[in-house]
Amino acid sequence: MSAPTLPGPGQTAPERPARRRDNGPFSRANLWATLTGGYLPLLVATLVMVLPLLWMVISSFKSPHEILSTDLVVLPADPSLSNYEQAWNSVPIPRFFLNSVIVTTIGSSIKVLLAVFTAYALVFVRFPFKRVIFVLILVALMVPPQVSILPNYVLIAGLGGVNTYWGIILPGLGTAFGTFLLRQFFLTIPPAMLEAAELDGAGHLRTLFSVVVPISVPTLATVALVTIVTEWNDYIWPLIITSEASRMTLPVGLTALNNSEGNTGAGWGILMAGTVLVIAPVLLVFAMLQRHIVSGLTQGSVTG
Repeated sequence: MSAPTLPGPGQTAPERPARRRDNGPFSRANLWATLTGGYLPLLVATLVMVLPLLWMVISSFKSPHEILSTDLVVLPADPSLSNYEQAWNSVPIPRFFLNSVIVTTIGSSIKVLLAVFTAYALVFVRFPFKRVIFVLILVALMVPPQVSILPNYVLIAGLGGVNTYWGIILPGLGTAFGTFLLRQFFLTIPPAMLEAAELDGAGHLRTLFSVVVPISVPTLATVALVTIVTEWNDYIWPLIITSEASRMTLPVGLTALNNSEGNTGAGWGILMAGTVLVIAPVLLVFAMLQRHIVSGLTQGSVTG
């Protein structure tokens, strides 16, 4: 084997070829994969969800000729609250809002409470056919709610629940999703914590509200948010069970607003304004609870 030759006097050593970092974090292949596989789908999904809402809010400040114009008008030339004033005066929006608050507050509170009790029993209480009940809850997740509309109406109407608050609330008190999500999180709670509470003489109720609930706040916030949004946006069942304006909720009130103004002329701007009034409270609740959503959805995904 020949020894490597050393450069002579006045000669410089040959430069070594630079190593190509084809797999580095700033390589062209890695940047392209990040853009096409991460940021680009995220940007497209965000635009698909945000643009219709943004267009609805902007259109609620437009005049009728700007909405119905053949030329694209993005921003209103003279923003006005007249659409909101007409929507407020055309139908009893305050009454619809009060009905939605009553139905959502009572219904979501009972649903979350029932989900907490059911999930606790499925995890920490021994009773026969517990697995069978859990399987039935999973089956309920797969059954569309429209299937039960007719039986529920026959039952509620027979009990005299038409045009009543309890008639709107009662059929939707069970939440299979909330029960399933809470059960998955309760499975991650160390049994030693409950054993310590039992040694201190705590019963099931005290253990539930003193030990389990305080450490389940993120998951409870997620269940509460999903339940509140579902109750607030529910349309089909309140539409079927109510025929008087005194018991209509806001989503049903949009139908009354549509019938009062029609879909031509000033009707579109007024409908946009009414829709903004419907979704604004939900967005406010989401802003209040959004920091708990991700942690609440992921805490029960892995069980020990």
